[in-house]
Amino acid sequence: MPDRYIKKILSARVYDVAVETPLDEAKGLSERLNNRIMLKREDEQPVFSFKLRGAYNKLSQLSEEERACGVVAASAGNHAQGLAMSAKKLGVKATIVMPKTTPDVKVNNVKRLGGKVVLHGDAYDDAAAHAQKLVAEKGMTFVHPFDDPDVIAGQGTVAMEILRQESGPIEAIFVPVGGGGLVAGIATYVKYLRKDTKIIGVESEDSACLKAAMDAGKRVTLEQVGIFADGVAVATIGENTFELAQRYVDDVITVSTDEICAAIKDIYDDTRSICEPAGALGVAGMKKYVEREACSDKTLIAIDSGANVNFDRLRHIAERSELGEKREAIIAARIPEKPGSFKRFCSALGSRNITEFNYRYSDESNAIVFAGVQLKAGGGGREELVNELRSSDYEVEDLSDNEIAKIHVRYMVGGHAPANLENEVIYRFEFPERPGALMKFLSKLGSKWNISMFHYRNHGAAYGRVLVGMQIPQAERAQVEGFLEEIGYNFWEETDNKAYQLFLG
Repeated sequence: MPDRYIKKILSARVYDVAVETPLDEAKGLSERLNNRIMLKREDEQPVFSFKLRGAYNKLSQLSEEERACGVVAASAGNHAQGLAMSAKKLGVKATIVMPKTTPDVKVNNVKRLGGKVVLHGDAYDDAAAHAQKLVAEKGMTFVHPFDDPDVIAGQGTVAMEILRQESGPIEAIFVPVGGGGLVAGIATYVKYLRKDTKIIGVESEDSACLKAAMDAGKRVTLEQVGIFADGVAVATIGENTFELAQRYVDDVITVSTDEICAAIKDIYDDTRSICEPAGALGVAGMKKYVEREACSDKTLIAIDSGANVNFDRLRHIAERSELGEKREAIIAARIPEKPGSFKRFCSALGSRNITEFNYRYSDESNAIVFAGVQLKAGGGGREELVNELRSSDYEVEDLSDNEIAKIHVRYMVGGHAPANLENEVIYRFEFPERPGALMKFLSKLGSKWNISMFHYRNHGAAYGRVLVGMQIPQAERAQVEGFLEEIGYNFWEETDNKAYQLFLG
């Protein structure tokens, strides 16, 4: 099997549309991490993503009869754009089924590249099912975004370029993983020629389908998939890709949203380019690897896989990057409700700056404040901050890892629920960002229980995030989750969340 894929990679047709992207040294990261850090700049492809390689190679391998039937794919972004451009180059009609939640910028770009767009469903699975329906009804040729040998071979040309561009020893290559097409292609080629180079897949911790499969020894389907890094939001690793990953991938590292945001900033600082969340996974994983292995003076390569990010997401990314770089902590602290308390609290922070401070009077004895605190450069982390404040007799809660605090509470601090509010239960939701979704959500909820709290803030993503308080009598609690499941949106109960209890409950 390896020989078959090596031959496919060596003979892959990609350069009719794709370009050989540079392998650039990230000098700032290299200095900080005490290693030679290289970035493979797939964000510089004509469609700002490596996906163009696999899509074009697949189309170039089709027979005349298959091309004549037209091609169809399901995608929310990069594969769609790569396929549309490839089909235009080869004179093939391309239909792209995209979820209704797909941002207009991606829909319009697919149309600009000559693809016919069909909007269907709220998620990738809905779009994929409709694409298969078109295959059955119209005989169109389906082009899978990752689980196809020719697509994998096209992505494998990234490795071919890397080994040509870097002749010296390479400690490890860090590859973003969604469905696995890129990591499978790169791993197969690199391990054929340089067995001592580690191939490390990097996944978002809330869509880690490869790690789950590796741990289980078989492909598994995740119950829920996070949507921040939408380019890798895949519930099940591909069949072909998993077979290759099991053979050739040395390790899988998972990273958090905050770590991804910090990596986006790292790449920007060194290149002045803004990659998408999925595109920054390689750098985020590399940073964790360096810390874990304490390696130095090695050559480490990260794949910057794409730059298709919505402009309105940058606000959210910037906010979270400081947390991901461990340069900021979010804390709740109880301080006396009397003149001079805030000044004394600031004094207890020492040389640290306050980046955010939220407070509202609640009673005459104590105040609970929500604060962002800049951490000391080169050390002095969150644990040290919390210990220092506690030694000064402050009650402190570290909320830096609390999603409710970071997404909702920091924008809602302003008062607790009134004393006569009974039976409040808190839920966190994700719902598709499309016309009518919020109205459907409110209509469903409003017909059952009183809404006592509601917070929604757009983060420029395909899904909205909502925090809701509902008054639910104890006798009706058992039927709530069944009702919420009927709505069809992801949800989590957060009544016991510390951030809610401190500031809103």
